[in-house]
Amino acid sequence: MSGLTLQGLGLTRNGRAVLSGVDLRIAPGEFVGLLGPNGAGKTTLLRAALGLLPADGRSSLADLPEAARARVAAFVAQGRHIAWPMPVDSLVALGRIAHPGAARAADRAAIDRAIVALGLQGLRHRQATELSGGEQARVLIARALAQDTPILFADEPIAGLDPAAQIEVMRLFRDLAGQGRTVLASLHDLGLAARFCSRLVLLHEGRLVADGCPSEVLTPANIAQVFGITAHLSQGPDGLVYQALDLIARPRPSRG
Repeated sequence: MSGLTLQGLGLTRNGRAVLSGVDLRIAPGEFVGLLGPNGAGKTTLLRAALGLLPADGRSSLADLPEAARARVAAFVAQGRHIAWPMPVDSLVALGRIAHPGAARAADRAAIDRAIVALGLQGLRHRQATELSGGEQARVLIARALAQDTPILFADEPIAGLDPAAQIEVMRLFRDLAGQGRTVLASLHDLGLAARFCSRLVLLHEGRLVADGCPSEVLTPANIAQVFGITAHLSQGPDGLVYQALDLIARPRPSRG
């Protein structure tokens, strides 16, 4: 199994530092939640780490040739547009392109495992373009699972899913980490992140400001600084329970 190493990862766009000097090491068996408000640099970090964006610093994934990288890391992108009307089964099978030399039986087994993992058995012969947005999101996650890589990146994978599907996906990612895979997912639901992730990484204005277990990262001070809200944290039977309380009043800039 493979982990991920980032050293001084940075990216400047239009003269503005979108990502600044991020150092990160994620080991096999970790489910890491990447947190931060909109514009914090989460998507940029994922894409730069994958070598999809030119960046300063080093990424152990971006160093690999493209074909090798596709066998090491799968990516569930934030955009969920499915352009072609094709059966769910065939769309999930696209994940196997990364393994051109695999036996047909191995391909079929990987596709079937992915479809079962996302609960898509009843939809496998439907046209993917006819499905709801949440169903399409699950199909695209299944395609990444069929790629059968030791590393999985996911950009807001539970956005737009109903509550039950959100929990199912988070459990799935936790189980994948339990099998020794490396999972890094950007998330906005701090409650689910605290419950399911083994580790959280908090970004603010392109910089890493906190990294550790959920109780170390989701402190009232960090939440106030980064998200501008007050929050209540308590220990429940399944782990840390997070509850947003209110906005923190910010001074408005004077108009001069």
